[in-house]
Formats: sequence, C-alpha cells, structure tokens
Amino acid sequence: MHTKRIRNQTNLMLPKQLYEDLKNLLSVQFNQGIDVLHFQPVSGGSINQTFKLRFSNTHTLFCKVNKAAAFPNLFFKEKGGLDALRKAGCMKTPDVIACAILADYQVLILEWIESGSKRHGFFKKFGEQLAAQHQRTNAFFGWETANYMGSVPQQNDFQRDWNTFFIEQRLAPLVQQGLAKNLLTETEHGLFKKLYEKLPQFFDDAEKPALLHGDLWSGNFMCNQQGEPVLIDTAVYYGHRCMDIAMTTLFGGFDPSFYEAYHHHFPLPANYKDQIKICNLYPLLIHLLLFGRSYLTQVQQTLHDFV
Repeated sequence: MHTKRIRNQTNLMLPKQLYEDLKNLLSVQFNQGIDVLHFQPVSGGSINQTFKLRFSNTHTLFCKVNKAAAFPNLFFKEKGGLDALRKAGCMKTPDVIACAILADYQVLILEWIESGSKRHGFFKKFGEQLAAQHQRTNAFFGWETANYMGSVPQQNDFQRDWNTFFIEQRLAPLVQQGLAKNLLTETEHGLFKKLYEKLPQFFDDAEKPALLHGDLWSGNFMCNQQGEPVLIDTAVYYGHRCMDIAMTTLFGGFDPSFYEAYHHHFPLPANYKDQIKICNLYPLLIHLLLFGRSYLTQVQQTLHDFV
C-alpha cells in the first residue's frame, strides 16, 4: 500500500495525512488558521527526523517526528523530562508546544532555540546551574515512569538506595541484553557480579537522589543567543549526581571551569574519580548495545580497574 505524500516549499516529503494533522494541531494550539507549513531538515540525533518548522511568517518551532510504533511514547517521556527540569527552575529548557500521536507518527514540537556563541563564563554558569539542579532531591532513586536513554529503554523503578537502583535498573538489564546479543561473555558477567558486591565501597548512603538530565554529553545541551546553557534530549530521573558528571567526561569532557564551578557550589566526594569511572559503565553498555564491540575494551578495562 502506497502512502500519499506531499512536497512543501523546502522540497521535503511528508505523508499527506501527517502534514494535514500537524496543520490542524498547530491551528488549535495558536488559535489561527494555517495555510502552509514550511519544514527545513536540521541535525538532531540519529533516531528521529528533526525540522525547523515555520508558518505564517511569525512562528518558528522545532519539530521531531518518528513512527509511533518505533519507540513507543518516546516523545511523551521526553516531554515529561523537559517539564520536570523546567519546573525545577535551575536550567533553561525549550518550552514544549505540543506532543501528540498523529497518523501513526509521534510528534514533539518545541520552542525554537537560536544558537549563540559560548561566551566567557558560559561553562562556569553551566556548572553552577547543574549543581543547583542536582540539589533538587527526592525520597527515592528512580522516576515515575520508564523512559529512554537514546533509543534504549531505561527502567526507573523506585529504590531507596543507589547501589540497588544502579544494579537492578541500570547495569544488570544491559548486561543481560549484552549476553543475549553475544556482545558480552560469561567472563564479563562474572566481573560485573563481583563489582556489584563492591559498590558499597564506592557509593555510600550520604548522597541523596539528585534530579538528573540523564544523558548529559556535549550533543545534549545548547548555548542560546543570550549565552545561556539550554538542556535538550533528556533522560530524566533521580539518581546519583555522578551519573551526569560522568557522562560529561565520556567524550572528551567539558571546559575545566564547568567542573570547578560545580565543585564550588556542590562539592564532590573525595573518590569522585572512581565514581565517575564506575558510573560510565552504564553509557558504555548503552553504546556497546547500539554500536557493537568497539566499546567492549572500555567496559573490560573499567571492570578490571575495580574487580
């Protein structure tokens, strides 16, 4: 069965029904008639179609599109994370304009953030603001619903202590997937089991659950035209704050002033470097599942460092 498609003025092909449903959605949202939607493809990740969306010569928005069945409720989960971070009031996030299922597609429409230059003091402010966000706490580690880390489903069942949460909701499910896909062997499985037993040596009960971005690498924040950090592409939950800090270091790290400012406003524990290495096992396992054995050596090296 062929789906009728339409071509708009940017030479972009969209299913006709999706295009019409988007027009209707935005007409209601902005209480005005819309004749034409203009889409311009932009970079925005590997799993979604992402566009700069314009209409009526007055509105510019950011639009994500994916099949509704591909990653169920992906955008509703992202909306929930953005709403939580915005409510915390520590860091800027794009406003959520609409989130809906339209014509077998899921759509997320956000405020358009125009990129600016990272001026002097940008990363200092970023560190200060993240430290404030991490002091927004909760009685339990976890989140009210499962969500996604990239395209990988992320469990968030509430737990009272970090080590139990880290094992049961983060490491163990991915280790099992790695074994099932022959990306890990029983040797690595045994090392993970030994690491689980040693986790209380590295993570005590002093840390309260922190409100995390959840996937804080350099591709998941922006600098707006006012020179302020803006968080995007969230994987929010309440977790150990070193999960966010660790993720910033995985692909080269942020500017040193980011870490200095963070530590000044919310001092890290003396063994934070070990905590960072252990926390990064989670995103390394994610990358192992998504991209294959090129990440296995880093997983093995971390295990051998602590077991």
